[in-house]
Amino acid sequence: MLVTDLIAKKRDGAILSQEEIEFFVSGYTKNEIPDYQASAFLMACFLRGLTPKETSFLTGAMVRSGEVLNLSSVPGIKADKHSTGGVGDGISLALAPLVAACGVPVPMISGRALGHTGGTLDKLESIPGFRTDLSKDQFIKQLKEIGICMIGQTLSIAPADKKIYALRDVTSTVESISLISASIMSKKIAEGTDVLILDVKTGSGAFMKDKKSAKALAKAMLDIGRRARKKMAALITDMNQPLGKMIGNALEIEQTIELLKGEENRLTRDFVELTDVLGGWMLCLGGKAKTSNEGRAKIRSARQDGSGLAKFKEMIQAQGGDVSVCDHPQKILPQARVKKAVLSPWKGYVNVLEAKSLGLSALLLGAGRQTKESAIDFSAGIILHKKIGDTVERGEMIAELLTTTHESSLKIAEEKFLSGLKVSKVKPKPVRLIHDILRT
Repeated sequence: MLVTDLIAKKRDGAILSQEEIEFFVSGYTKNEIPDYQASAFLMACFLRGLTPKETSFLTGAMVRSGEVLNLSSVPGIKADKHSTGGVGDGISLALAPLVAACGVPVPMISGRALGHTGGTLDKLESIPGFRTDLSKDQFIKQLKEIGICMIGQTLSIAPADKKIYALRDVTSTVESISLISASIMSKKIAEGTDVLILDVKTGSGAFMKDKKSAKALAKAMLDIGRRARKKMAALITDMNQPLGKMIGNALEIEQTIELLKGEENRLTRDFVELTDVLGGWMLCLGGKAKTSNEGRAKIRSARQDGSGLAKFKEMIQAQGGDVSVCDHPQKILPQARVKKAVLSPWKGYVNVLEAKSLGLSALLLGAGRQTKESAIDFSAGIILHKKIGDTVERGEMIAELLTTTHESSLKIAEEKFLSGLKVSKVKPKPVRLIHDILRT
């Protein structure tokens, strides 16, 4: 088999066989196919598209390029959640311990920040001592003992995906629903979970800007999951404004602790609602609730009775972190040296609080990575005092910008924040957080 034949076949719009896709994935992973040929193949896939079967074949080939974790020794139905990324989207930090506290084991392999979206691993590592680099054996052992573990992707899990994604990133072949869904699902299938809940974001701060594209991506991933015999549900959720009131690594840990103590207010109402709904579906498909609504009630109870916080503490201790962070977060977590208030130039109602602009503002403050090599300032970020629909006076504080290492970027970060703010005399319609729920 020649890779040039595969390139020509897909270039001309023909459908590739499982054997042909396996040949490409295996050859590229083993460095037998050079980057220039792989780039041409991916561009042909990008332009011509892949059928659901081809996408499934690609996903399976990437799964088999590495190790598939065997979690059969962990009792119960294992469940995970994946978000396509957003601003202030620290849902996993609260969701995982809440679900585990309700009896469903949560093996979660997460990613790091890149660009304007945050990364779960970076947020966890803002807790002094917390380790995300556990081995496979340590990962499984912890799951057996406490029912929850949150780590980064190991070198042995879907290595083809890592290599192919790195090439897609520099060849303008990222924005393909088939390639995106295969990338996400290959890692999740290799992770070995039984249940997967998808949080597919749509809006200004999301990868999929419109609901139609978000729904198409969700359906593609659900189709792959159905073929792999995974129990799945997908929520299409809003990312036109940030979730919650905190944007930034240590800040989002602090917010997580507040929520796990049962505290909530108008600024965190959307964060709480989404956590409860996602958790309800995880418990339902994980066999601990008859319906998603029953599961949602159990998640709410775990948030209010302290059992979710207790599970969060167990995980922190098991992974080497300072457990006292749950009692004294502002003493233990990194604190910003410099703070700047963002004042509203207008009077009226907050009509727009564009998630991407705020995410880029946080990035300029040091809360994210502008390149893969960038160092993160764990203390940096934004605290929101207003959200869409709130009234504001001229000169009233809308938000606070925080940084320690990027003080020189404060002015441009403020300008970026204000570019995403619109205040009008007319009160906007309430933000609809969950647009749709799809099932396999």
